[in-house]
Amino acid sequence: MSASFANPFKALFKMTRVLLSAVAGGLLVLIIGAVIHLERRPDLKVWHTAELDAEFTADSPVRTFEEYLDLEDVLFERLWKRVYARIEREDQRPINRYHPGSPADPARWTPNWNRSYQLPSDNPRCGVLLLHGMSDSPYSLRGLGQRLHAAGAWVVGLRLPGHGTAPGELVSVHWRDMAAAVKLAAVHLQARTGNLPLYILGYSNGGTLAVDYALRAARDSDFPGVRGLILISPALGVTPLAALAVWQARIGHLIGLEKLAWNSILPEYDPFKYQSFPVNAGDQVYRLTADLQKRLRNAAANQPDGDFPRVLAFQSVADATVSTRAVVEGLFSQLPAGDHELVLFDFNRHRDIDRLLLARRLVGAPELLQGPPRSFTISFVTNAAAHDPLVVVRRKRRNQDDIQTMPLDLHWPAGVYSLSHVALPFSPDDPLYGVSGGTENPGLRLGNIGLRGEKGVLQVPAADMLRLRWNPFYPFVEQRIVDFMSGPQQP
Repeated sequence: MSASFANPFKALFKMTRVLLSAVAGGLLVLIIGAVIHLERRPDLKVWHTAELDAEFTADSPVRTFEEYLDLEDVLFERLWKRVYARIEREDQRPINRYHPGSPADPARWTPNWNRSYQLPSDNPRCGVLLLHGMSDSPYSLRGLGQRLHAAGAWVVGLRLPGHGTAPGELVSVHWRDMAAAVKLAAVHLQARTGNLPLYILGYSNGGTLAVDYALRAARDSDFPGVRGLILISPALGVTPLAALAVWQARIGHLIGLEKLAWNSILPEYDPFKYQSFPVNAGDQVYRLTADLQKRLRNAAANQPDGDFPRVLAFQSVADATVSTRAVVEGLFSQLPAGDHELVLFDFNRHRDIDRLLLARRLVGAPELLQGPPRSFTISFVTNAAAHDPLVVVRRKRRNQDDIQTMPLDLHWPAGVYSLSHVALPFSPDDPLYGVSGGTENPGLRLGNIGLRGEKGVLQVPAADMLRLRWNPFYPFVEQRIVDFMSGPQQP
């Protein structure tokens, strides 16, 4: 090669090397800056770092639900000794759920709804398994469980592994541990109810676990069969960035910075839900949903008319936690033919409120109603008119073009512009999260707090106080679930 040709290539090589060095240097600066920012967060507390060493795993020798409950007893004894009994003096304040006797202490409640529970029936009409979400506890489906029990169901509210104790337990939990616990509880329910129908009601990540279980039960006779799934804000699609977030924790482990294992480090003021959230928890939701989406596509391709239980799902179009579109396209569009229904809750379309909304472009429900017929029923809860807080249900039944409109005799409360991911399963009179609070609450009330003042003063994030915690349309949700399970041998 002549010198006239070699020089340009040599110059190009040098420019490329300089450019790559600059990019690598810039990336290193960004990583260092991010690490410094994350390390400036509050210090980790004993409830972030304590190891309880008594949690159920998929490899555990526990083989029955009774043994699961026995292990849970050991777990909560260690929680007391290794967390409650060891908190620092500076953390002995009313806002802390781990300060014994504080208004936020879950032990003030009877029972402690952080633990698994049963609502047995002498003559059950069916069995219902309740699965809460990631960072939640069995309390989140307590109200619905009590309603279904009153209708004749034998109910089990399962505490999923890693939950109800201390947020540090989510640092090492795996979604397969949770799936294994779901099977134990389902087998237990079948033993208690015989050949009666089994339903699974799952909230958020519990909804994802419910679909996972149904797919496994369709192929494995060791799993009791399911008559129907009820999904509330199911976590069937999360941001792809969740796949990269795990590297934050890995880098932290590599360089000895424990805070990097956490997406958020916040005061633990809620007796039945963790506020601090480890990177691993989000990573496990991502891994479960990715695995589930793959299996759903495979099932749809190979068994378009396969055996799958009926599905009823409730989802707000305003959801900052999970993807509403993933519920439509990732689940319902993949389901084999059946009597499935998706209920979507719109924004408050009152004219004065609608003008203030930024997320109007994200709403997909009108397009679903106006588009071609679907293989499932779509019900859209929305304002009767632009000037009217009353709501109606606009329903487009599966494989049909017509849209039916039915009044609900329910309305948007003043000042409420949308539902939220955390609101759907809670009644307005829920003792903890409701607007009225009821009479059962022995401690802190969270749903009726409407604070106004200056920023930077509250101990808890202002955004938490803004987020709606109760569902003004809860009576519709509750009745629709009972109707879904109606029949000669169901509630």
